[in-house]
Amino acid sequence: MLKRQKTIPLKRKKKGQSTVEYIILVAGVLAAILVFVPGIFSTSFNAALSSAANQMTNFSGRLSGSYPNQ
Repeated sequence: MLKRQKTIPLKRKKKGQSTVEYIILVAGVLAAILVFVPGIFSTSFNAALSSAANQMTNFSGRLSGSYPNQ
């Protein structure tokens, strides 16, 4: 007859799992604060978006001006 092998259950470490959960929780709280609390970062964020939009517009104008009309 075949003997059944005794298997030893593997214990999982929960320390790494809980660390990841805390990181996700903190990131979620910070994201909620940034989104729902007006005025903290709104002026610098709007300035950065405006600057990026202006640079893209200027660059697209240079690109379209470099090709002759066909």
